[in-house]
Amino acid sequence: MPTGKVKWYDAEKGFGFVSNPDDEDCYVGKDVLPEGVTELHRGQKIEFDFVAGRRGPQALRVTLVDQPRLSRKALHKYTPEQLHGMIGDVITIMENKIQPDLRSGRWPDRKHSQKIAEILKAVADELEV
Repeated sequence: MPTGKVKWYDAEKGFGFVSNPDDEDCYVGKDVLPEGVTELHRGQKIEFDFVAGRRGPQALRVTLVDQPRLSRKALHKYTPEQLHGMIGDVITIMENKIQPDLRSGRWPDRKHSQKIAEILKAVADELEV
């Protein structure tokens, strides 16, 4: 059984496609999903058997390898406006406190370094895919 990742799946239409490591993408219809599963999520890993259909490979049986990831909206801690402000703060601190020290051949002081690191980590966590 090949293992692939769901490229996309539309629960309303009842079909989608999964990447097939050894061949072209494979069609997945709702009728081949495991019992109790009504949809697949982008990036979710599945194992599947497939056959060559008229329009390309089609999945026959699907087994879930991992649980679906939460939607990105559920993972965000900050609103877009808050994130915009955080990025503005990072730029200001870097321009006013970090760059002058670096230009003069010194490392920035610990207080400013910690602030910038905290903000950068929070921004990176929000933007992480």
